[in-house]
Amino acid sequence: MLPLGPRPIFQLSPTAKLLVASQAPGSKAHGSGVPFSDASGDRLREWMGFSEAEFYDPANVAILPMALCYPGRANSGGDAPPRPECAPLWRERLIGELPMLRLTLLVGSYAQNHVFGPGPMTERVRRYREFLPRYFPLPHPSWRSAIWMKRNPWFQSDVLPVLRSEIRQALAD
Repeated sequence: MLPLGPRPIFQLSPTAKLLVASQAPGSKAHGSGVPFSDASGDRLREWMGFSEAEFYDPANVAILPMALCYPGRANSGGDAPPRPECAPLWRERLIGELPMLRLTLLVGSYAQNHVFGPGPMTERVRRYREFLPRYFPLPHPSWRSAIWMKRNPWFQSDVLPVLRSEIRQALAD
């Protein structure tokens, strides 16, 4: 079922206060063994106001996607969705190992749907304040998000400053 075979990719520490919950590792992450080691990771770190060193500091940041392994390519050309059996098998057990967790970034619709059930990603991002202080919904930072951001300029002007503030506050607690 996994075209490149299993290679679980995540970052976890019991001291982490911030959780980045995304869909699944991409092909570049599969190759490197490092989560978000691609252009989407660069974009996500920019949104967060984080350096690579801050992002990859497991003492503060956990990275736990809906599926731990690269799911392959979809017929549409992007990555396939996370394998549906993955999150129910292990997700809650691993989150239970994060006793210091203060804020979870729900990156993309798969992570948001897992937590909230089906719903429109854009509206969740627009209504992010309703989910604070526990969750902060975000679009997936793929190349497609550049198009989405042009259609939704409020994201950059209104949401990103609050995102950065909420992250800093969670890490300071």
